[in-house]
Amino acid sequence: MRRIQAGSALSAFGLGFTVPYLYVYVAQVRDLGATTAGVVLAVFAMAALVVLPFSGRAIDRRGPVPVLLAASAVAAVGAVGMGLASSVPAAVGAAALLGAGTAVLQPALATMIVWCSEPSGRTRAFALQFFLQNLGLGVGGLIGGQLVDVSRPNSFLLLFSIEAAMFLVLAAVVGTVRTAGSAAFQEARPAGGKGGGVRALLSHKAMVQLCVLGFVLFFACYGQFESGLAAYGTEAAGIAPSTLGIALAANTAVIVLAQFLVLKFVERRKRTRVIAAVGLIWAVAWIIAGYAGLGHGSQAMATAAFVSTYALFGLGEAMLSPTVAPLVADLAPESMVGSYNSAFALVKQLALAVGPAVGGPMGASMHGPYIVTFVLFSLLVTVLAVRLGKQLTPVQNQPSLAAKPSLVVAQGRPEKETVAL
Repeated sequence: MRRIQAGSALSAFGLGFTVPYLYVYVAQVRDLGATTAGVVLAVFAMAALVVLPFSGRAIDRRGPVPVLLAASAVAAVGAVGMGLASSVPAAVGAAALLGAGTAVLQPALATMIVWCSEPSGRTRAFALQFFLQNLGLGVGGLIGGQLVDVSRPNSFLLLFSIEAAMFLVLAAVVGTVRTAGSAAFQEARPAGGKGGGVRALLSHKAMVQLCVLGFVLFFACYGQFESGLAAYGTEAAGIAPSTLGIALAANTAVIVLAQFLVLKFVERRKRTRVIAAVGLIWAVAWIIAGYAGLGHGSQAMATAAFVSTYALFGLGEAMLSPTVAPLVADLAPESMVGSYNSAFALVKQLALAVGPAVGGPMGASMHGPYIVTFVLFSLLVTVLAVRLGKQLTPVQNQPSLAAKPSLVVAQGRPEKETVAL
């Protein structure tokens, strides 16, 4: 498990080197224009939508290890290709490979974590993964910012080469885990692999509700960070572009600092109640963002409110990481863990594609309706979470119940005596 988490963190570290600078690299450094940069980003997202429907079945049939090895290799080739791309076809082709490879990594890693952990330990395992990935992205972005030079294309080739190397490191680590003969990997292979598929997943009411909830979660938060909310901040609140970086840093800092403090709180409560609380926190965050754009206070107050919005989003993200991903795993039948993880990753990717398309124009020009819309979406998270709770078993909703000792055993009384009482 430690090696899987380390490989996951290093791959996020590699992504952090390039993700913040991809648009600038294509549009300005390679001088391919803003339109081409937009196409490259769209292809990056669309490639994920294309491969995710097939990756889950492949994980269930072949196991997560070979799928992750292949995805790491594809992503590495895409990263190097992007660093060398000097024409539109080369940039688009590299983006397709990079997007397809990175999209498959998360469900494969999630399935490996499930196979290597007991249900009682998955909450902490997924929380640790989220923490390390955010830390890796943040550190990678900071170091990449020191290395990058818009006037030197070779500096970007260095960044993309580091990213490719991190994908290969992930593959090497995963290969080592498999070679080590982990009992969890040997014994947790799904029995068969037949009788599943999309129809079985869609007939699982709780999973369908979780996917709908997941779409709203990602649409209302992650899908707005670098599009609608950024446009709203600069246009309505007068936030300087440099402040966006500070806001994102505040978001990451809250996640890193609060993750394990929040974990203790989450483990003792029902998952759906935690998710419902996140909806309320995010509604408050959007209201604070609305205040930042009213223009009645000072610019310093507006800036502080805007940064606070990102910080509150980070608190909600820290609460979600130990709840949503483990819940997907606990809902999945043994032979469909990969399919369930890939389906949820597909829902996330759809939300990340639709979110900027809807939020970007609204955030830039329809300031009041934009804030009201996403306050309502945040409250919808709370409603959907409460509804989902009715579809879950007590242990699925609160895994700590399974670990609680029986009152009979704890008090040392025979079971019949207790029943008679």
